Amino acid sequence: MLLFLAFLIGIIAGLRAMTAPAVVAWGASLGWFDVSSTPLAFMGYRWTPWVFTLFALVELITDQLPSTPSRKVPMQFAARIIMGGLSGGVIGASGGSLLAGLVAGAIGAVAGTFGGAAARGKMAATFNSDRPAALIEDAVAIIGALLIVAAV
Repeated sequence: MLLFLAFLIGIIAGLRAMTAPAVVAWGASLGWFDVSSTPLAFMGYRWTPWVFTLFALVELITDQLPSTPSRKVPMQFAARIIMGGLSGGVIGASGGSLLAGLVAGAIGAVAGTFGGAAARGKMAATFNSDRPAALIEDAVAIIGALLIVAAV
């Protein structure tokens, strides 16, 4: 079950790279799951969720800008895979499967990147505007991340 949740949080990272680690860090910091004896213990530190939340808020704002590059360009794509792996690794580590969680999260991030881009493109075409599609994607990422972390 944890590996499936790690994969799902990776999908969230594919949608919004910083939302996944922000919500996972809040879960670890609030004691919803324990990673204190793992190499990813820093995700549960007092300031980690605040830092990732700041990054997530900046990402939500910059995503609305027309100058923001595609999520599929190398830099954006790599960031999503790294954040998906980190977030999935934290979920996996909470059950003793850090490496498997990392891999599941990274794979989920690839799926979320391509699937999210396709879904947003279709929604934008339907709405004749990208903004409603972006806001729906924001909501899916935030609500989805909260549900996933609550299930850990």
